[in-house]
Amino acid sequence: MSEPVRFVSRGQVVTVESDIPHTMTVLEYLRLKLRRTGSKEGCAEGDCGACTVVVAEAGPDGKLRHRAVNACILFVHQLDGKALFTVDDLADGEQLHPVQQAMVDAHGSQCGFCTPGFVMALFGYFKTHESSDSNSLKDALAGNLCRCTGYRPILEAGQKMFEHGRDDHFAAQETALLAQLNSLSRSRMLNHSTPEGSFLGPRSAGELAETLARLPAGESWILAGGTDVGLWVTKQQRQPRSIVYVGCVAELQKITDHGGAIEIGAGVTYTDALASIETLHPAFARMMRRLGSLQVRNSGTIGGNIANGSPIGDSMPALIALGATLKLHSKAQGTRTMPLEDFFLAYRKTALQPGEFIESVTVQKPQANSRFGVYKLSKRFDQDISAVLAALHVVLDGDIVRTARIAYGGMAGTPARARQTEAALIGKRFTPDEIEPAVAALAADYTPMNDMRASATYRLLAAQNLLRKFCVEVSSGEKISVEAAE
Repeated sequence: MSEPVRFVSRGQVVTVESDIPHTMTVLEYLRLKLRRTGSKEGCAEGDCGACTVVVAEAGPDGKLRHRAVNACILFVHQLDGKALFTVDDLADGEQLHPVQQAMVDAHGSQCGFCTPGFVMALFGYFKTHESSDSNSLKDALAGNLCRCTGYRPILEAGQKMFEHGRDDHFAAQETALLAQLNSLSRSRMLNHSTPEGSFLGPRSAGELAETLARLPAGESWILAGGTDVGLWVTKQQRQPRSIVYVGCVAELQKITDHGGAIEIGAGVTYTDALASIETLHPAFARMMRRLGSLQVRNSGTIGGNIANGSPIGDSMPALIALGATLKLHSKAQGTRTMPLEDFFLAYRKTALQPGEFIESVTVQKPQANSRFGVYKLSKRFDQDISAVLAALHVVLDGDIVRTARIAYGGMAGTPARARQTEAALIGKRFTPDEIEPAVAALAADYTPMNDMRASATYRLLAAQNLLRKFCVEVSSGEKISVEAAE
């Protein structure tokens, strides 16, 4: 029996019935069904930020947690049990919200098309910060494009908005909103059927395994954050028979400290994983801030990035270099573990069996005397796909390499280790004048591709130079790009 999707907007529960396709995005629902046209479509792929909205839900501490996300690649069914805020909702009658007033005061709107997205990105920042600082404000706005190049007054608005008061009119409603969200919480799977297909939202790993086991192979998609899957719908016009959403599976939302390692659930977003990773491996965390905008990091998951199997997924080379392992789960086989490097079989082909899903990824904590660096080369610094991504991890005894794990993305059909390069490093001094045999070995490890992002010649030379750069930084004690564990 089909169940309606329910979420809160403007203090009221909105009910989504079975006449809404299971692949309808939040942006489409707002504009076509609710006739709230403030949110704009600029790219339909999560790049420009014009569609930004803020989603709130009860966090682990029992308080509201606000997150700015891209409405163009978020399915409306993912709002179940949550609250939605859009640019149409911010004013309190005739009284502008502090964010809106700051945009007016700073003359932050030019053509106006991108303005709703900037306002909502600022609103998300307003709800999650006590005051503005330049670096975090720029990071919060990096996922929003202004085609009129009007960033200076928008940043000024971000500095000014707290002058109008920290508490907005939504603050007085938070207790009531939490009560509403608690009343919408589910203890069992959401099953929403439409003429086009079904949207299923399991609540536990066991329920997820049962669900995948009974669905026909090849007709269902597993959905985590939607930062890739959303584009399959908006750009490729694909329509699955079923979508199985893992964003509410309790076991997949946990981060567990096992002493020598941390286990990150496959449904944990980049934003939620960032603090734990930054504590252990700051070089990895620095790269994570570049792989996607705040809106993308608020939705996207490390588990989804891995399962997608892309050769240019930025998290995989770093995880492989750190010796990460996967826990896989299915009804037929129970749970099994494997090294992440063995998970990728060929281009977009992984070791997942029918009915199987990634439950978690485990990352080791730094070893004594280890050095780890991550380098991303792309045409644009923020939110661009890598031409080459290098992750380099060595454990030294003095200046002698005892162990090495080197992995690259963008160099082959899958993220892959450079095993011949590793072998050429082990037992040798890790100094610029002695690593050239290892640099040369990269040509045997990879046969790079030519594509619109880079030529094969560029990729190989860049990969070699990144190994040289890592060695120079390690041997000189430089810690700008490299983390050190003593």
